[in-house]
Amino acid sequence: QVQLVESGGGLVQPGGPLRLSCAASGFTFTNFVMGWFRQAPGKEREFVATINWRGSNPLYADSVKGRFTISRDNALSTVSLQMSSLKPDDTAVYYCAARSSRLTLSPDTTDYDYWGQGTQVTVSS
Repeated sequence: QVQLVESGGGLVQPGGPLRLSCAASGFTFTNFVMGWFRQAPGKEREFVATINWRGSNPLYADSVKGRFTISRDNALSTVSLQMSSLKPDDTAVYYCAARSSRLTLSPDTTDYDYWGQGTQVTVSS
């Protein structure tokens, strides 16, 4: 049974940091590209970041480039999103996703096979 379980969401002040984690199980983690997406109220789900099985050459949305860092630990089957300099516009439910490819990255939600339930991130003073 495939599971992706996100954690680490919460309320953070503008400019602050937050780290999200996603624990994967039920599939061969190293055969999958991993990604993070987010969905704000009333908006479509959008791409945030993605990383290949080696943990190299990550791809980021322009809106988070330089502020967010995606990483993965294949030994633990986890993927993380370190977020810094958070803005109110970063407020959203953040989702972890897995794509059945080792190397080919994609910002398209339709290219991902498995999804977590999401974790809420709220940036507010």
